[in-house]
Amino acid sequence: MNEEKLKLIRLADVETQEVSWLWYPYIPAGKLTILEGDPGEGKTMLSLFLAALLTQGQLMPMQTTPPLSPGTVIYQSAEDGLADTIKPRLEKAGADCSRIVAIDEGDTPLSLADDRIFEAIVKERAKLIIERRL
Repeated sequence: MNEEKLKLIRLADVETQEVSWLWYPYIPAGKLTILEGDPGEGKTMLSLFLAALLTQGQLMPMQTTPPLSPGTVIYQSAEDGLADTIKPRLEKAGADCSRIVAIDEGDTPLSLADDRIFEAIVKERAKLIIERRL
């Protein structure tokens, strides 16, 4: 039986905050955004294109506000190779590959609760994390 006491938060007591956007109005900064869809619909190409724009400090599609300064992207993929698939696609998209890093998973696959992700975000000051899983 759960012994934790019920805690309720009355929304009248919550202070409203502005949302900071990576790509308005699609991807808020500092929040989880999931690209979901059937295979072949372009999820990977979209994520690589956005990563390329971010590493170059260019405007996101349909964006009218000033672009963010160039930033680092953490790109993780369980299905594609870095050398033969990811890097060539990023180069074709115009990415600054010096601003894109991948966490070496070694013998221990990453999970969303893995401390290595937080460490990489802090160390690289990453503005975007792209994680592709099967």
